[in-house]
Amino acid sequence: MKSKRILVTGATGYVGSRLIAELLEDGHEVVAATRDPEKLGRFGWCERVTAVVLDADDPATVETAFAVAGPIDVIYYLVHAIGQPGFRERDNAAAANVAAAAAAAGVKRIVYLGGFVPAGEELSEHLAGRAEVAAALNVEGGAELVWLGAAVIIGAGSTSFEMVRYVGDRFWVIPLPPWADHDIEPISIRDVLYYLLAAADPDVVAAGSYDIVGPQITTYRKLLQTYTDAAGAVRAGLPVLDIVPHAVVGRVAGTAVPVPTGLAADLIESLDHPMTASDTVLRDYVSDPPGGLTTIEDAVAAAVSSPYPRPVDELADPHDLADSDPVWAGGDALRLRRAAAAVTPAVARPALGLLDAVPGPLAGVLRTGLDLLLAKVRAL
Repeated sequence: MKSKRILVTGATGYVGSRLIAELLEDGHEVVAATRDPEKLGRFGWCERVTAVVLDADDPATVETAFAVAGPIDVIYYLVHAIGQPGFRERDNAAAANVAAAAAAAGVKRIVYLGGFVPAGEELSEHLAGRAEVAAALNVEGGAELVWLGAAVIIGAGSTSFEMVRYVGDRFWVIPLPPWADHDIEPISIRDVLYYLLAAADPDVVAAGSYDIVGPQITTYRKLLQTYTDAAGAVRAGLPVLDIVPHAVVGRVAGTAVPVPTGLAADLIESLDHPMTASDTVLRDYVSDPPGGLTTIEDAVAAAVSSPYPRPVDELADPHDLADSDPVWAGGDALRLRRAAAAVTPAVARPALGLLDAVPGPLAGVLRTGLDLLLAKVRAL
């Protein structure tokens, strides 16, 4: 694909930050859009992009961002407000704002990364909102839209994967409601990036809606087992009745794992549906990446074996944790090591690797206590 000038919304997010690194590696000009440009300084690629202030909730800043950015060939739309109050309405309005500004600026293509939308079912707010955002982005006379739907994205730092990590680490006995046996088609972050890059090229991917998947179908139960096997943990599953509303389960889960409560609740509310692809799969139109698509086992193993976080543009593998990923990501042992390193002399820091041997449930208790302590200190 010839070099393009590409605007990435959600530039500081998990997928967006890794996508920018890939785009720069491929020789594209990148405009990184963010509500807070100061945050861009956390990313290794910050000096190689053009930064614009863009708050998708505010039509004025969206228009100004496009004026400052200059001509744009492709927009990657990666923003969402999931986990925040009223996210569905906010997401719809934000998408409409960006679509209108893109049309006025003459942008030719928008690539939107959303989720699967099961057909013929009563959908959660999260799943229904994904389709509505696609509709808001696809305006008459505006940029053509490529909508890619994905289920669970596997990689250290991905919210979906981190929830699997913390459940697998923190519970000796893992509750398994009936939806734990629903089919899902996860995809490796490496393959997500491959498909996102392909979707920018109209000679490769025509405008339209496609699902992106890895090479296997699994279930939530089996995905948890794959994680615990990779982590070397022994866990038991406990079948439980599905009698508690998912919203309540989500809130409880949000207190049991360090993923933000609202985000965990909104994602868990969507688990009542099998997450399998539609009949329109991008793999049928785009050749597999060199070496083939990444298996679930390989993706999980790569995420589990992630080395200490590095700048996102220096990662040896996109499955690795970046130093710009959320502070709650990476597991309890990493959080403890980071806290201990802040008060440990440099000569003794190599010994902090021993914290990796702390059993997952105990590390979870220690990390929770540390987080509560830090919260109280900040409140003083």
